Amino acid sequence: MSKAYAGARLRRLREERRMSQAELARVLGISPSYLNQMEHDSRPLTVPVLLRLTETFGVDPSFFSERDTSRLVADLREALANEVAEARVSPSDLAELATRMPAVASVLLDLGRRSQLLAERLAETADGRDERHGPGAPRSPHEEIREFFYRRQNYLHDTDLAAEGLAHEIGIRPGEVVQALSNRLTDTHGIRLATGSAELHRFDLRAKVLHLSGRLRPGQQAFRMATQLALLEYGQELDRLAAEDFAPGSPAHALARIGIANYFAAALILPYRDFHGAAEEFRYDIERLTDHAGLGYETVCHRLSTLQRPRLRGVPFSFVRVDRAGNMSKRQSATGFHFSRAGGTCPLWNVYEAFASPGRIHVQVAAMPDGQRYLWTARAVTRHRGGWGEPGKTFAIGLGCEIRHASRLVYSDGLDLDNASAATPIGMGCRLCERLDCPQRAVPPLGRTLAVDENSSTFVPYPVSPERT
Repeated sequence: MSKAYAGARLRRLREERRMSQAELARVLGISPSYLNQMEHDSRPLTVPVLLRLTETFGVDPSFFSERDTSRLVADLREALANEVAEARVSPSDLAELATRMPAVASVLLDLGRRSQLLAERLAETADGRDERHGPGAPRSPHEEIREFFYRRQNYLHDTDLAAEGLAHEIGIRPGEVVQALSNRLTDTHGIRLATGSAELHRFDLRAKVLHLSGRLRPGQQAFRMATQLALLEYGQELDRLAAEDFAPGSPAHALARIGIANYFAAALILPYRDFHGAAEEFRYDIERLTDHAGLGYETVCHRLSTLQRPRLRGVPFSFVRVDRAGNMSKRQSATGFHFSRAGGTCPLWNVYEAFASPGRIHVQVAAMPDGQRYLWTARAVTRHRGGWGEPGKTFAIGLGCEIRHASRLVYSDGLDLDNASAATPIGMGCRLCERLDCPQRAVPPLGRTLAVDENSSTFVPYPVSPERT
């Protein structure tokens, strides 16, 4: 940290505390001119100044460290794709904006997405294809909830702490989770459990009965019970957290309450410190963790993607759930990995290979167009309601981390993590992918002129004309 430049973050923190440069300089024991130079990145933050800053503002030293802006830059490139294609802004402009003024970049990103949405709705209305919504209709509530957790990097600190405290209070231990939750529901809330429900679960508030499907496995029963406890004991906090982004009474607010309750449930049946310790001990071996906790593969993977408690961080993972058609029903990330919102993902990604052999974990070192590499694990999981001939659900569950963390995972054993050329080149979806020579491309690249020649053909499905300089 002897050469840390963080002028924009320092200036923003000072302004949030309503302090002048002279006041902060006096607290730090430096001259106002020196502070001014630090705020304009003419001088770095030294270790003594950094220590006084953390004491003054009560923030973690990592607040002033270099932050990975790759996800914000990728979001900007997608939201402003037309402007980039028309050379009105350059990728380097977006990278500088994300690094120096992340708050402004976030506002611009939101405005760009609103502009895209408005244009799409106007086009649908003009074509007579939008009968239910007027121009500028908002995204679906489910998409809004994904964004809620995406903005928070899939970690809710106060919720996690509250769930861990309750877990210790009621005695959550592997193999005894269902009984501990049942005791809490009965002894504290007078709620009786009943099985045989045609639905996965249904809570009868008047009769104080929690009905659970008899087809639920013990781990699934525990999750439903823990979610009900969250709604009963953490209801006001659910309202407060959901209201940070959504108006009370709106569909998005109601879904946010459920999403946060589900987060609480996972943190209750897999308390942070205990689960983090087991994950580190097992080197993030997902199958060993599922056996240890007695829970399902998806539940464990989702919980692994939330281990971002300050001073006790796990590996920062991205979590994704997709179906065979490429529909992404869940996406959460504590990393810079970018999930496209424009539709479609990369067919070279190993999450799709997982469908060919369900039950087997597939491992892939993948490289994004910007050179950032990730270690991805993927496995297909299938759910059935139980009867012969009844349709089931099959998903691929992907869990990935940046290559710099890969050595902490058992899945990296035997891989040459230093060999960048061995990584599979993937992208954020064909529409926005910068890999012009990819033979798997499904649509022409955005903003590029195709090279059409009736006298020749190429292995690349959409060859483009060279850009003029």
